[in-house]
Amino acid sequence: MIQTKRNILLNPGPATTTDTVKNAMVVPDICPRELEFGELTLSVRNDLIKAAYGEKNHTCVMLTSSGTGGVEACLTSVVPHNKKVLILNNGAYGERMQKICDAYNVGHIDYNQKWGLALDLKEVEKFFKAHQGEISHVAFIHHETTVGILNPMSAISTLAQKYRVETIVDAMSSFAGMMIDVEKDNIHYLVSSSNKCIQGMAGISFVIANLKSLLKTKEIKARNFYFNLLENHLYLEKNKQFLFTPPVQTLYALRQAITEYFEEGPEQRFARYSSMYEIMKKRVLELGFTFLVEEKDHAKLLTAIMDPKSPNYSFNEMHDFLFERGFTIYPGKVGDVNTFRLSNIGAIYPQDIEDFLKVFEEYLRVKKII
Repeated sequence: MIQTKRNILLNPGPATTTDTVKNAMVVPDICPRELEFGELTLSVRNDLIKAAYGEKNHTCVMLTSSGTGGVEACLTSVVPHNKKVLILNNGAYGERMQKICDAYNVGHIDYNQKWGLALDLKEVEKFFKAHQGEISHVAFIHHETTVGILNPMSAISTLAQKYRVETIVDAMSSFAGMMIDVEKDNIHYLVSSSNKCIQGMAGISFVIANLKSLLKTKEIKARNFYFNLLENHLYLEKNKQFLFTPPVQTLYALRQAITEYFEEGPEQRFARYSSMYEIMKKRVLELGFTFLVEEKDHAKLLTAIMDPKSPNYSFNEMHDFLFERGFTIYPGKVGDVNTFRLSNIGAIYPQDIEDFLKVFEEYLRVKKII
């Protein structure tokens, strides 16, 4: 097995991967129209459905794209021309949904909350009531990584059921990182990608879709071509192939990543991620930092931390100091509030967080920030 230099990625994604996932991409060249690759494709699709507990009523449509491509495919494929989607926005990715709809002339109603604050479900329900009959779907981000907030998927889904509206959930940074049950929560479309908590490589997005809902979209005149969810689904069902050229090696890596997910066990992975958050939280708070998001609304997968007030602080300087020592962090800006973000997802472990914290504290002391 080829071993590579291991970097600890504490950015929101792509995440650190195992050598076995990387090595899974070193395979003989194969035409993706071969039966062997078709069987691999179906196995990946079926296990993604299994990871979301959707075996009873859901299918999975895979696309060659970043996660945004999956969101774009969903919004532009499932909302009827004579209806609108209610978009719940409390971060950059909710705002991105609105921009996608604008680009394709998809009708949308916007509930905009200040970034970093939880959605006010009473206010959200007012939007459902005010636009009853006008909206067909509600779309929101589950884990909004702009700020690290966790939006209440189950509660929003309950509201959607009450007003007979279907749900579109961007679960980019929560799928395979916390418990998600699309059947239990009545989720019609759940979008994620291969490069975050599932711990694969970037390049594949997927939509776990309620099959009955997806088939109904045949009545919608297509707004798109490459990203048409139903056409991609029907082609895979008939031919055991992606409709368009897939990222062959990336799919082999995703197959290995999914295998490792089930070998570790969902509950064990969720517990590992949570334990790393607790380690990080304890020490960062002890060092005098404050978090942007209240604990009760925190996803515990990524933390937005307020920049220190010290004149000696420079994010770029801190980034470079840490990067040279094997740790990658990411900046963040929420309105006029400057933050930096630390994630605790991917193939990293509590000792990695402990090692990071030592280097982080070293930087703070060298620069006389604490």
